[in-house]
Amino acid sequence: MGENTTQLETVMAMAQQLSQLEQMRLVEWLVAMWARTVEETPPKRSSRGILAHLGPAPSAEEIDEARREMWGNFPRKDIA
Repeated sequence: MGENTTQLETVMAMAQQLSQLEQMRLVEWLVAMWARTVEETPPKRSSRGILAHLGPAPSAEEIDEARREMWGNFPRKDIA
């Protein structure tokens, strides 16, 4: 991290030595570079959006019915 700080300080010192016109051109270039980076980054999807292809969640009744089916014959008498 120290090296990045040193590089940033060097760039900032160099930018201060530029004329106002050159500083403005530098800012325009930085903004354009940042805008390209933002455009290339795909939008993040919410977790609901990621799972949307699975359809709606099962209802409470469906969950209860599945539990009854799974645990209906538990414990079995034939297994000892």
